[in-house]
Amino acid sequence: MSQPNDSRQFEVTPEHSKLEKLERTFSFHPLNQKAPGFLDLSQIQKFNEKGYLSNIQIFTKEEISEIRHYFDDLLQETLRSGASSYSISTAHMKHGKVYDIMTHSRLRHLMRDLIGPDVIGWGAHFFCKMPKDGKAVSWHQDASYWPLSESKTLTVWLAVDDSDTENGCMEVIPGSHLKGLIQYRQSQAEENNVLNQTIEPQVEWPAASPICLRAGEISIHSDLLVHGSKPNQSERRRCGLTLRYCPPEVRAGEGWNEKGVWVCGKDSEKHWANQKRPMND
Repeated sequence: MSQPNDSRQFEVTPEHSKLEKLERTFSFHPLNQKAPGFLDLSQIQKFNEKGYLSNIQIFTKEEISEIRHYFDDLLQETLRSGASSYSISTAHMKHGKVYDIMTHSRLRHLMRDLIGPDVIGWGAHFFCKMPKDGKAVSWHQDASYWPLSESKTLTVWLAVDDSDTENGCMEVIPGSHLKGLIQYRQSQAEENNVLNQTIEPQVEWPAASPICLRAGEISIHSDLLVHGSKPNQSERRRCGLTLRYCPPEVRAGEGWNEKGVWVCGKDSEKHWANQKRPMND
């Protein structure tokens, strides 16, 4: 099964791998913000220990309703073209509205707390499970897909629709981000996996935690956190927009630095392209 455009697979080892002269490391870097402005210190501590945060409201009901209506139109256009509901990726480089969401002031303030004064946004991908579509997302770590030098990318998962256990919300393995890169295998066809990697459940794992979100809320997770989701068994759609952020010192192979937007601060070495807002939308 093919995988989304902003999730590509590379052969790596738990320590490092050469990929087009890019040295890759897989270890968690704890957040060290001592005076956060958007979050509080207990949330910083929880992220370091568990690898994620959840149920942070970013958009009001009115604001997320506007975003949902926008996505409704974008989805219909995508389906009419013959593409799937999972295919809308690198959307910040194609759609001005998505660029605006990525660079929204509330998310900028949040990322300053988590990453620091200089923040790069490089990915935006809609994961939309249609009612009873039968597709799942197997246990995986984001970092294993990306040609990035360090595991410092944070994913914001914005609930465009309400997300719960009935319609296939994301689930996470708390603390798994501290284990480095975990061995995975290629997914089998019968898994109906949206991606193409599967980590087998391990006996020492704690119980999985479902991330149930109201539309307009977000979760945030480390790129080393093991996570996945079950199929949507309901009659309701489940759409989330994933937004990827990292500090500018992270280096990207395969030309992925061209996806970068300077969300706040600067990139003194100008490794990331700092794409401008698309004119469409």
